[in-house]
Amino acid sequence: MTRRGRGAAARRRRATRLKSAAIGGGLALVLLIVFWSVVWPYVTGAVVLGGVTAAGWWLRRTDRLVRGRDRLWRQEEAVKAGHRTLAEVDTMTGTEFEDLVASLCRRDGCTHVRRVGGANDNGANDNGADVVGSLPDGRSVVIQCKRYTPTSTIASRELRDLLGAKVHFGADLAVFVTTTRFSRPSEKFALQHGILAVHRDHFGLWNNGASLLSLSEVNGRGQGDSRHQARWKRAYGK
Repeated sequence: MTRRGRGAAARRRRATRLKSAAIGGGLALVLLIVFWSVVWPYVTGAVVLGGVTAAGWWLRRTDRLVRGRDRLWRQEEAVKAGHRTLAEVDTMTGTEFEDLVASLCRRDGCTHVRRVGGANDNGANDNGADVVGSLPDGRSVVIQCKRYTPTSTIASRELRDLLGAKVHFGADLAVFVTTTRFSRPSEKFALQHGILAVHRDHFGLWNNGASLLSLSEVNGRGQGDSRHQARWKRAYGK
């Protein structure tokens, strides 16, 4: 068969299919009109069901998008709200620093967070703890906060007090947060006893958006060698 013959045959087949489709559509329309009094509830129900399904899918998709954007916005706002420069933190009172630490815990998804620092209504001390709560993974945490000048050093005895607080509150994790640095013995003590020691540089990371639990991966590091410590003392006037 020639090319012209094949083209004519193809056109005839397309014409036949179109004719059959037209006849079928016309017949369906005629039947629909004839039997409309019988089938109209089903047709109407199918149309309504299709519309409801489409609307439900659109609403669910829109809800997911809105919730996702809202969650991202809340996370960004939480970081902004909790962010303070270290210079601003240095001017805080001890109570303000404890409140900041508690707010950072809440930002990271901790629950049941409350400040227990200072004397309570009965005049008793804080048992070596300032903030308690539950981590996002469900573990309980007790935190000691020390808003010291950068030239100070955290001694081992202060971490021993935190261990006592951990036992007193039955906590799974003990965290020591400070605006200064740990002495070498206290740093070693923290690592030996599973205390998360958050010194000034790591607190800066936490304050800028890093999660508290992520700091456990760098626990015991970041304070530098003797040359770094000498620069530290020069920077802060000691």
